[in-house]
Amino acid sequence: MNSGAPSPSQQINLGPSSNPSAKPSDFHFLKVIGKGSFGKVLLARHRADDQFYAVKVLQKKAILKKKEEKHIMSERNVLLKNVKHPFLVGLHYSFQTADKLYFILDYINGGELFYHLQRERCFLEPRARFYAAEIASALGYLHSLNIVYRDLKPENILLDSEGHIILTDFGLCKENIEPNGTTSTFCGTPEYLAPEVLHKQPYDRTVDWWCLGAVLYEMLYGLPPFYSRNTAEMYDNILNKPLQLKPNISNAARHLLEGLLQKDRTKRLGCTEDFIEIKNHIFFSPINWDDLNSKKITPPFNPNVTGPNDLRHFDPEFTDEPVPSSIGCSPDSALVTASIKEAAEAFVGFSYAPSMDSYL
Repeated sequence: MNSGAPSPSQQINLGPSSNPSAKPSDFHFLKVIGKGSFGKVLLARHRADDQFYAVKVLQKKAILKKKEEKHIMSERNVLLKNVKHPFLVGLHYSFQTADKLYFILDYINGGELFYHLQRERCFLEPRARFYAAEIASALGYLHSLNIVYRDLKPENILLDSEGHIILTDFGLCKENIEPNGTTSTFCGTPEYLAPEVLHKQPYDRTVDWWCLGAVLYEMLYGLPPFYSRNTAEMYDNILNKPLQLKPNISNAARHLLEGLLQKDRTKRLGCTEDFIEIKNHIFFSPINWDDLNSKKITPPFNPNVTGPNDLRHFDPEFTDEPVPSSIGCSPDSALVTASIKEAAEAFVGFSYAPSMDSYL
């Protein structure tokens, strides 16, 4: 259970995390800051210690309806292993009520990479390199735990208050994929799907390096590599259209994109030595990876947030939405129906609090 517990040297402020009987009323829910298929992400302040958190609230009914409970439990398991990496969002604890699941996560308010890309259209190469390096470091770490991420896209990449990358949303992660292991579930986001996924063939961890190539391409050019408004046409492009690179990028960037966006996964950059191949590519030669991982490199862009209440980098489409009153309360026990009981059984073991002995 404590496989993801931080070492004592990290001295994480436990706050109320050691209390396994956490409940929605412990929090003051302030703003909606994001939305997903099964619920919302809210900025919340813990009433006891005044700490700010991002709280992901999921509706059990919606998850069960789409038979996605395995993905949710997988997300929880992956979050528990993420404690030790600087570019992955951290889970403080999780709990459930009869009808909802709650993830209590690090609050990151520098905005989605997607939001910044939309505003600036594309990034200069040094900035794109910095982000790609931090993303690659996070993916390499997940791979070292035999986890394939599978859903890399600018909406799942956040900037923290200093401008460092934080990967979030582990709902599509696949655990227990050994270095030569494959999986075959068709999942991901259309623009970033690798050819082997579209072909419904078994695929391996190199699927994440394809997605890194797609995100880097988008950072440099403003659109994903094979983009079309017509999804069928876009799928055809991904499968059959040769990669076209405009001349306004360096040879090193061009070579990296060609390696990552190689349609044949057995020839793709990263197919033999995984992250080591990415790390050693000439495009990343200006990066000192030890300094990168200890956050000693100053980010090329500072979101300049004034504090937790500064929501300037969140889409007003979310923040203007009223906070639903049901978020902060548990259903009356008299109203617990058969379907709610079924929901409770589907998420056995979801709740998590670090045990005290893991901090001693």
